[in-house]
Amino acid sequence: MAASCRLKPLSRVAVSGGTHGNEMSGVYLAKHWLRDPMELQRDSFAVTPFLGNPCAIEKCVRYVGRDLNRTFTTEFLSSAEAEDEPYEVVQARKINQTYGPKGSAQAFDFMFDLHNTTANMGSCLIVDSEESLLPMHMCHYIQTHYTRSPCPIYLYKLPGEETYSINSVAKAGLALELGPQPQRVVRADLFAQMRALMACALDFIELFNKGTVFPAFEIEAYKITGLMDYPRYPDGEISAMVHPKLQDKDFLPLNPGDPIFQTFSGEEILYKDDTTIYPAFINEAAYYEKKVAFAKMEKHTFSMPGLQRE
Repeated sequence: MAASCRLKPLSRVAVSGGTHGNEMSGVYLAKHWLRDPMELQRDSFAVTPFLGNPCAIEKCVRYVGRDLNRTFTTEFLSSAEAEDEPYEVVQARKINQTYGPKGSAQAFDFMFDLHNTTANMGSCLIVDSEESLLPMHMCHYIQTHYTRSPCPIYLYKLPGEETYSINSVAKAGLALELGPQPQRVVRADLFAQMRALMACALDFIELFNKGTVFPAFEIEAYKITGLMDYPRYPDGEISAMVHPKLQDKDFLPLNPGDPIFQTFSGEEILYKDDTTIYPAFINEAAYYEKKVAFAKMEKHTFSMPGLQRE
């Protein structure tokens, strides 16, 4: 059997709530932990909660000038300051300065990012790619120990794409994406689920730091291949909506010939590609402006090597 991979123990961990200011589970969890961080404390590492986008949280909107969670690329982090730049570009630089710099030895060891979705994503775990060994082991631990609901793994980075999310400023990261929950609303059940998932993830880090050897495993994950827009009229207006048979079917197979859209006059539009996909973020409210009806995912099984601390 192949030897386990060895990584340094983690000492500094950050948790962002309110990266999107109208996703309320993370907003209120982070605010709670800023008042009383006791439940975040573990013996072997320190956890720092923070509010990702305070201005958007105050206004209870997703963002003020641009999507903060798409602003952690070299283009924005390295750009010269400008008078008229969006608030989120300034905020991204501050976060990078505090918890990064991205790609540096000084960066925080790990960052969690707490989100809600209007889509039926359940308790979704978002990682940049299957090559991120520590987050993938954390996902496997959560899937094994958190039993309230399934925890599908969503791999968001397309080939050749730079990581762009807030937790990419740390050396490793994981986003929790819980739904369905309306924007600007906090639901007690999803709040409790997010809190329990965070406790499970922090327990994993504690075990890793204290020398637990995590064996090799195989794991299923969903890897993004592209995005599907809504059908549109020539003037750009949406001409159809997500079909009732597709609605709420996140991470379930969509086969060639299955209905995906329904026009406003009632006609069905079928899925025409020749391979089965697994849609996610179906009919997400925040993605209408991004021209995304759903993300197209492939289901893969990955073999992960064992892991232990150096």
